[in-house]
Amino acid sequence: MNIKDLAPDLKSEFPRSPRAMLAGYVVVCRTLDKCRASIAGTNGEYHYDCPLDNYFFGFTGITADDFKEFVATGASDEEVADWIQKNAREMDESERIAWNNRMRAKRVTDLPMKLQKFLEGYIPECLPEYPPVYVWFDVYDIEEKRIG
Repeated sequence: MNIKDLAPDLKSEFPRSPRAMLAGYVVVCRTLDKCRASIAGTNGEYHYDCPLDNYFFGFTGITADDFKEFVATGASDEEVADWIQKNAREMDESERIAWNNRMRAKRVTDLPMKLQKFLEGYIPECLPEYPPVYVWFDVYDIEEKRIG
């Protein structure tokens, strides 16, 4: 498939939630959407290889460059999932599930201070007043109107 056909236009739509799963991992769908859009030039204000993406890359041992190179071939979601399964470091299912649950439960206070400082200004600027941000993923899903 052509990457331009697969890439979302992130200037007018949102990438998938970090909660959406592919290949058994949270974060991947969002990372994939941003990667495709970055390749196609439709990423708008979204950044591929950001701190959220790097949690996935760091955990699996996959590099952002290798991921992008494969995605640029026009691979479908299913083909990307297969590629991840073949290229991620070896781990058992329990380790992957525990990582997913840690990511889902990660609070802003659990993040590196640089990211906490960024979110200290970002949250009041980009979310409704007094948003119920319980975990980091809420920031994305509130801003992108998946939860209110």
